[in-house]
Amino acid sequence: MTTLLYTHQVCFDHITPPGHPEQVARLEAIETALSTPHFQSLIRPEPPVASLDHVRLGHSRAYFERIENAQPVEGWAQLDGDTFMAPGSFEAALRAIGGNIDAVDRVMAGEAHNAFIACRPPGHHAEKATPMGFCLFSTVAIAAIHAANTHGLDRVAVLDFDVHHGNGTQDVLWHESRVRFVSSHQMPLYPGSGGIHQKGAFGQVLNLPLKSGTGGAEMRDAWDRVLTDEIEPYNPQLVLVSAGFDAHTRDPLANLHWETNDFAWLAHRICDLADKCCDGRVVSSLEGGYDLEALGDSVGAYINVMMERGA
Repeated sequence: MTTLLYTHQVCFDHITPPGHPEQVARLEAIETALSTPHFQSLIRPEPPVASLDHVRLGHSRAYFERIENAQPVEGWAQLDGDTFMAPGSFEAALRAIGGNIDAVDRVMAGEAHNAFIACRPPGHHAEKATPMGFCLFSTVAIAAIHAANTHGLDRVAVLDFDVHHGNGTQDVLWHESRVRFVSSHQMPLYPGSGGIHQKGAFGQVLNLPLKSGTGGAEMRDAWDRVLTDEIEPYNPQLVLVSAGFDAHTRDPLANLHWETNDFAWLAHRICDLADKCCDGRVVSSLEGGYDLEALGDSVGAYINVMMERGA
């Protein structure tokens, strides 16, 4: 078995204004971290462009056309206070979706053990009808619905450890009984959602708000408890991960104090769950992470575990 890594040159064409934290340099840092001989065994398929039908799993046709038409010919189009599009942004977002969908299909087919999609823009803040938080489409939620529809799954787990609440994923999956969504996140913090009272239409949403200053020990306790008590009994047939690395203690946009080895622990713990429940099937997609050195180190540590567990 192998680990798949998806990225694409067009994701470097999603250029944001100077000083914007969600910048091209994020992928450059990841690329540098994964350029050592240790990572040469990664299988690197090209992420395909998602279709309108794929996007409509999470958004309306009108929303798709709104985002498509907003893309500028040059410079930037601003969709909200911090969400921008450049001439390459629309294709980049579609390839992020396409990479997730292709990874789901290959992992479900047994062609690979697990996968990591290193594409941008991220997706977990994009609601059904609202681009926000650097995100255009709800990438991982779309992949989860695709998995349920295409592969006949009725127990898909989506785990989100980004420092910000995955409000877009929650919005898209609110009425989706076949997917259980768990998000840990600093609270209070952008976007302001993610309270424990938000449970989804079927009680399938579980939010884990963490206080400012929470470190790795408390994070491990919270995630170990929810995976043991809630997700393992759910017995998921596939595990999808919104892998944000902005809970790192060096990240400038939040105030949690996780270290690089905490992300390696998360990878091990997620793989433990997947090994018990679904033959190790895990598909992870890049979300946040804005300190470049911490991002490269943390993604490298996370993928290293995925490679070890998928060998």
